[in-house]
Amino acid sequence: MNVLMIAPGYPDEMPLFCRALSAHGATVHGISDVPQSQLPALAKHHLSAYLQTPSLADEDAVVEAVRRAWRHIPFDRVVCLWEPGVVLAAKLRVALGVEGLAVEDAVCFRNKDLMKARVAAAGIRCPRHRAATTVAGVMEAAEFVGYPCIVKPIAGAGSMDTFRADDAAGLETALKKMAHIEEVNVEEFIDGEEFTYDTICVDDRILYFNIGFYRPRPLIARSTEWISPQTLCLRDVDSEWVRGGRAMGEAVIPVMKPGTAFTHMEWYRKSDGEVVFGEIAARPPGARTVDLMNYVSDIDLFMGYAEAELTGRFTTPVERKYTAINIFKRAQGQGRIHSIRGLDHLGERYGEHIVHVDLLPVGATRRDWILTLISDGYVTVRHPDFDEACRIADAVGTDLQLYAG
Repeated sequence: MNVLMIAPGYPDEMPLFCRALSAHGATVHGISDVPQSQLPALAKHHLSAYLQTPSLADEDAVVEAVRRAWRHIPFDRVVCLWEPGVVLAAKLRVALGVEGLAVEDAVCFRNKDLMKARVAAAGIRCPRHRAATTVAGVMEAAEFVGYPCIVKPIAGAGSMDTFRADDAAGLETALKKMAHIEEVNVEEFIDGEEFTYDTICVDDRILYFNIGFYRPRPLIARSTEWISPQTLCLRDVDSEWVRGGRAMGEAVIPVMKPGTAFTHMEWYRKSDGEVVFGEIAARPPGARTVDLMNYVSDIDLFMGYAEAELTGRFTTPVERKYTAINIFKRAQGQGRIHSIRGLDHLGERYGEHIVHVDLLPVGATRRDWILTLISDGYVTVRHPDFDEACRIADAVGTDLQLYAG
């Protein structure tokens, strides 16, 4: 089976998906805008061919380049697990005569205003929202939505360039930080807990799902440097706490029509129990969350997704054994990491429950915490009991410190 994979080397999880497709017997052709020499070794090893284009943003040029370079190859699947390439993948499917997520549906996954309009039309509770391309348009949209409101890129990913405005002055401040964004979505601020509903689907049928939870909400974590944000994947997916969001996710999938895909949906639970749709992407969750989902059940969802994509089946047995948590660390100070404290003591206290550590080493330059959730590294913990898993994660947050200077 011939597979065309967009961006096989980025983000960090993509080489693992590339390997899984290859391991399931696919001949994987990669396309991206970086030289082949700069691809991660794992991706290079599992690619049968590679095409570099000047830019993936020029979708028509990419389609033409693929036609010229591989016109004799009968492609069976076009795969994109990277948010900005979802519409490009759909256009390539049309050009190559390949089944999969259609252009119209791909555009709805990328455009948050169209997305919410489609979901709301199906009777699913969404935040009030409106798109805008000018400062005046944003101000008008905020008056329609009401304060507090959220302003975010209409085709953004995660919580990057997302701001809360409590009044007109706050909105003006946010807009100064978003001058590089051409179009934004202004939406009602939902005061509640924030969750995810992640799936592997085949022909719009959910074959696997995960429910995740953020501690604290991403908007808070993105705006407060000292916080060690946590991403959780839950063992108990049947509790009253998440039942409404799970039902909402099951309703959203046939409305958005992802076809055969990994999906990542975010939703809110208000204090009165009402659940509200946030947004959905036709890609897996980022920030090593697929690894976290694997730790819940001791499975390999990279391979599970590849099986679904290539064969239409998902045969991985899923037994949810643990709540698993990633704790992302941000160094204190600027410059290079000069010391890491508390890790050995945490290992002595929690041993087997700390299942992965990936921190920047001493001597490395700390990352810009605004631009990456992973920040200066992370620790993964898991435990069968939710409360105990959270207690261990909080200990990692407070007792593990990285220092730079």
